[in-house]
Amino acid sequence: MNQRVLVIGAFDTKEEEYAFLIGLIERAGFRVVTVNTGVMTPPTHIKANVEAAIVAQAGGTDIDTLRNANDRGKAIEVMSIGAARVVNDLFREEGFDGVIGMGGSAGTNVVTSAMRVLPYGLPKICVSTIASANVSPYVGISDIVMFPSLTDIAGLNSISRNVLRNAVGALAGMLAVPREAESTRPAIALSMFGNTTPCVDACRQMLEDRGYEALVFHATGAGGKTMEKLIREGRIRGLLDITTTEWADEICGGIFSAGAERLDAPGQAGVPHLIAPGCLDMCNFGSPETVPSRYRDRLFYKWNPNVTLMRTTPEENREMGVLFADKANRSKGKTAFIIPTRGFSMLDSVNEKGEPQLFWNPEANEAFVEGLKSRLKPEIEVVEVEANINDPVFAAKAVELFLQMM
Repeated sequence: MNQRVLVIGAFDTKEEEYAFLIGLIERAGFRVVTVNTGVMTPPTHIKANVEAAIVAQAGGTDIDTLRNANDRGKAIEVMSIGAARVVNDLFREEGFDGVIGMGGSAGTNVVTSAMRVLPYGLPKICVSTIASANVSPYVGISDIVMFPSLTDIAGLNSISRNVLRNAVGALAGMLAVPREAESTRPAIALSMFGNTTPCVDACRQMLEDRGYEALVFHATGAGGKTMEKLIREGRIRGLLDITTTEWADEICGGIFSAGAERLDAPGQAGVPHLIAPGCLDMCNFGSPETVPSRYRDRLFYKWNPNVTLMRTTPEENREMGVLFADKANRSKGKTAFIIPTRGFSMLDSVNEKGEPQLFWNPEANEAFVEGLKSRLKPEIEVVEVEANINDPVFAAKAVELFLQMM
């Protein structure tokens, strides 16, 4: 077996645990590469391939300065930055097949900082004391597997030994599964929400029928960020951006914002970008009691026990229209808009009986279009379709326009 596993972590304070972990990996038949991020006394029995002094230097200082300062917070900051740089260089220059590390909150920060710079698909396991807490600051938009340590990482015991065995077993299983060859079909990204699923499913099928690989991303903040990261990495050839609702959350303070950079990556990369206002009629909060008090007089819909939708106003939609125009105006590639004039979501529609659904508000939707057109460069096309976003005719027109841009 020629596969190499990177083991990263603080070998100084966790030498017993890391020695046990390295032994498990080697007995499983893998070659081990080690990166020590521990600031204090060098380990006695583990000879790291990359010593802590190199990591500290990559983080912008030297190891003696960190030791003499005795500032734990500063040390974690420096070693997190240095670990990310060292591990990224190691992967590009020498390569490895998987990575594993462990820690409490501080160690987890260092280990996952390094893991987040690695490409999607590379197995990444962090055994952590905080794996059952909110790990979004540590995982971000990566594919790190957080593995609960159960006991603290403070010496070996019957429980921790089994946890580490299982973690190595999980890593070995990931490495044992045969890898498929990279798809040769051009990859197209689509953004989707529950309220735009019929539209995106139809678009996905039409694109796949024409030989494209359709990658659908859930517009929950992390989905939008992941999608745009892959665009920046050059792995996506175009974006059929049906569901831009993350901007409603950015404007209103909802839970599914993808940040102010959402919509930037396609224009910066110069890939075709067809934009629709999918679900801009709604902002997302958690359970009803989490909705900010300033919104108590607004219109709401309980989507599920943990998601409460709030109808956006004409003013908020006009603001988003202006923002979208400014983003599109800076694009280096082909950009266009497609607008469903009969509603931006399932809730923003009129049913077959002619009955308006809860979020039906043509005035708010028109405000988005007015804001968009007030700032958009004349050469950027805006196509309006007399349909709801989930009507088959809208999906067909969206794919037609997008393929022309491709």
